[in-house]
Amino acid sequence: MKFQQEYLSKLQNPEEAVKVVKSGDMVQYNSFNGVPPALDMALSQRRDELQGVIINTSVALYPLHTISSDPTGEHFIYHSWHSSDYDRQFSSSGNFFYVPYLYYEMPIDLSRRQILDVAMLHVAPMDEDGYFNFGPSVAQAKPIIDSSSKVIVEVNKNMPVVYGEFDHRVHISEVDIIVEGDNPAMLTIPAAEPEPLDEKIAALVMEEIEDGACIQLGIGKMPNAVGKLIAQSDLKDLGVHTEMLADAHMVMYETGRVTGKNKTINNGAMVFGFAMGSKELYDFIDRNPICQSYPVSYINLPHNIAKNPKVIAINNAIEVDLFSQINSESVGTRHISGTGGQVDFMLGSFMSQGGKGIICMSSTFTDKKGNIHSRIRPTLPPGTIVTVPRTIAHYIITEYGTINIKGKSTWQRAEALISIAHPDFRDELVSEAQHMGIWRRSNRISQ
Repeated sequence: MKFQQEYLSKLQNPEEAVKVVKSGDMVQYNSFNGVPPALDMALSQRRDELQGVIINTSVALYPLHTISSDPTGEHFIYHSWHSSDYDRQFSSSGNFFYVPYLYYEMPIDLSRRQILDVAMLHVAPMDEDGYFNFGPSVAQAKPIIDSSSKVIVEVNKNMPVVYGEFDHRVHISEVDIIVEGDNPAMLTIPAAEPEPLDEKIAALVMEEIEDGACIQLGIGKMPNAVGKLIAQSDLKDLGVHTEMLADAHMVMYETGRVTGKNKTINNGAMVFGFAMGSKELYDFIDRNPICQSYPVSYINLPHNIAKNPKVIAINNAIEVDLFSQINSESVGTRHISGTGGQVDFMLGSFMSQGGKGIICMSSTFTDKKGNIHSRIRPTLPPGTIVTVPRTIAHYIITEYGTINIKGKSTWQRAEALISIAHPDFRDELVSEAQHMGIWRRSNRISQ
């Protein structure tokens, strides 16, 4: 192979490779299945030699060895652009710090500031042209490399290879150190099984989708329920332009719902920033020309999203207040998730001809003590993060109905939101709306 000599000259074992890290460095892992497990383990074994090393990633699919080895954060400080179940465990110990971004902006900011000392990425084996493919984790991989002083790749023979037109791979000439890992299987996430309530809300979402729509689905039970209903429907010629490719998209394609023929950009292809799901999903994207992955600076750019007609963006939320401020990432000050691409797709879908940005949630939740609370609240609790400002909010759906709040005044929004709240909480919400001065006498909710 033409590049074999260069490959061998850069090849090191993990323990040797991580010696480039110094105290105070910013070490950037790729995200999702792009996190390099052998390098993370090797770096954790240097814990006592290092102070103040920032480890940054997004949605770790296992508890990072570096952070697990140092819960007080004396040696390794954990930064993240989003969070997973494992990340939230570190949050409770005090060594997890979220980095707020609109997802499409993050690669742009990295390119401007050039702040990363060492990049570590999990990649597929080098091809005959000298390229390492990023597999299911293209999203911000190339911008990380372009913004780093040192680049280390960990090669995994089990990494699927994804196609794309740019920035879905890195050439050996841009890599400083190569490590051959233990070739673990890709980490999977089980598809969250929808409950009857999710299916009821998903059925309402289906009423907003028509032939030729371009679908973005977020993560969780609700998007899975929508994907399942789409697969069982008679909808035709759907497209996919999504931040995360999930099993639901694969099922939609395999049942013939997706052709992409009406898309204005990436016509005929399912395009995505990253893929997370089952082994079947990773097999599906492997060298499949229908599946194309691009960096989030392209996928999540609202103006690119808007180029496709009838974009339907479907995402979850934790709660919304009567001013229509949407929280999708915290419970008070306790960090749960992240902004991710929710705002990007809300903006892009509204700009799309015939597009709709849809936030789905159950009307209530039950706490650990068995008490039922409304997800539609008079105001958000102190410390709560506003993910989607009221100026961007569009469609909101609960099991009690669908509302479109664009162009509505404060009292009209309050009335619409109360109409889809759980009936047990509506009188209280009306009273609070009156107290806040965003109510006028109306009988529209007494139906």
